[in-house]
Amino acid sequence: MKIVFMGTPEFAVASLEALLEAGSEIVAVITAPDKPAGRGQKMSESAVKQYAVSRGLKVLQPEKLKNPEFLIELKSMNADLQVVVAFRMLPEAVWSMPAKGTINLHASLLPQYRGAAPINWAIINGEKESGVTTFFLKQEIDTGDVLFMEKITINDDVTAGEYHDRLMNKGAGLLVKTVKAIESGRYTEQPQQQLTDELELKHAPKIFKEDCRIYWNQPVEKVYNLIRGLSPHPAAFTELNGKTFKIYKGEKQVAQPASEPGTYLTDNKTYLKFACSNGFITVSDVQLEGKKRMGIEEFLRGIKL
Repeated sequence: MKIVFMGTPEFAVASLEALLEAGSEIVAVITAPDKPAGRGQKMSESAVKQYAVSRGLKVLQPEKLKNPEFLIELKSMNADLQVVVAFRMLPEAVWSMPAKGTINLHASLLPQYRGAAPINWAIINGEKESGVTTFFLKQEIDTGDVLFMEKITINDDVTAGEYHDRLMNKGAGLLVKTVKAIESGRYTEQPQQQLTDELELKHAPKIFKEDCRIYWNQPVEKVYNLIRGLSPHPAAFTELNGKTFKIYKGEKQVAQPASEPGTYLTDNKTYLKFACSNGFITVSDVQLEGKKRMGIEEFLRGIKL
């Protein structure tokens, strides 16, 4: 089959590489336009573009997916199938174009955690299991008929960044399996409605700054899950000495705190811990506004609390 691949971040690179290694014919790669980034505002290419160029693949970077010139060029690719991994929403004129349709790889067990940030929200909500799903695209986001799923355990101490890498690699394998199944015609589609009848659906909307704020009056387990669910990006935060204080990693301790939630205890050498409603979070990997990210001992050497 002739395949058009659509994706932007590192998560999508593993899938593109797996398809190429499996012998798939990628006739074009669609990715985000270059954009300025960093202090120097130099033009930055997406991870997918960098990899596609290194493999000599044709790359298209449309500003608008409804642009008539882009649609004409996309149609000229004469693709049998389109594959989408971590890209933006597609208009119907794009996803309905190939004869065999357009499939998507999503980092959750659909229909749970539809939306932009499924990895983060699964950990924030304390899930013990999630996974990856391939499905056919439809008009409404993440609602198409399911093709294949694979479950992965979420360990109690895993961060979103670590779980991202596990899902990225597992998803790449599942995508190859899905493409081969479509190529051979040996697959079944399961409407998501059949999977939702007895479920209380949880969603995974885009994460905004206020979602990252730590409320220390909550139980220690909830605060702990928020910290690891937002690590390393965008990172949970609180205030310390009047500045934003990001926390990337910590340990939980259930105990009856003698202090009010939000107050901290430290020896100014080796530990810093914050009181929650039913215990403490001892932080170990932090970043104070205007400073670099560092371990807690290095941080305490440079500040007096």
